[in-house]
Amino acid sequence: MSVSDRRVREVFIELSDTLVADFDIIEFLDRLATRCSELLDVSACGILLVDHHGGLNLVAASSEQARLIELVQLQNLEGPCLDTFTSGRPVHYADLRDGLSPWPRFAAAAVEAGYLSVQALPMRLRDTKLGAVNLLSERTGPLTDDTVVLGQALADAATIGIVHQRALARQEIVTEQLQNALNSRILIEQAKGYLSHGLSIGVDEAFGILRRYARSTNRRLTAVADDVVQGRITLSG
Repeated sequence: MSVSDRRVREVFIELSDTLVADFDIIEFLDRLATRCSELLDVSACGILLVDHHGGLNLVAASSEQARLIELVQLQNLEGPCLDTFTSGRPVHYADLRDGLSPWPRFAAAAVEAGYLSVQALPMRLRDTKLGAVNLLSERTGPLTDDTVVLGQALADAATIGIVHQRALARQEIVTEQLQNALNSRILIEQAKGYLSHGLSIGVDEAFGILRRYARSTNRRLTAVADDVVQGRITLSG
């Protein structure tokens, strides 16, 4: 593997830029596939991610040929990415032509496409398994230890970025939900005060009127409160 330390640093900085408002996971993983092929001196790279049903899906590939080979894995439920995803450990095969690999259909398709060896790396952060990175080479033999270490570091950096981005997205959803709840509570309090003043009744009684009307009309309490405050409906005791 011949790649400058400066280029490696640039790629890691590039992969760390996930906490942005316009983050696009597909574009991000396409970039990862391209960078893996570039830095690791392999012929192609494919990336599979797990969906919410627990199944792997092809999300990125550095070439159309690689994309077709990854689809062979998924269609036949056999291949290095499935094994590395299940085990959480790297999987490699040095010569797919020997007829002894545990993935005969994958091996046959890979060899036909010109790929003679494969290295799969897990995308995993502690107990969270996101998917796998598949490195395809037109040469036989294993990748060097340094190349595997760098490849795993790239996969780990991408995994951390995706996990952090998902956490940020969830936090934004929680924050938005909390703000909506606060806004709803303020609106309800305004409607209670409006009714209490207009009907010369207590706040608790005013809230009871709001709630009964909402239930009788099968509407959300917040929507009824908004109608009261805006003068669209008039409630009485």
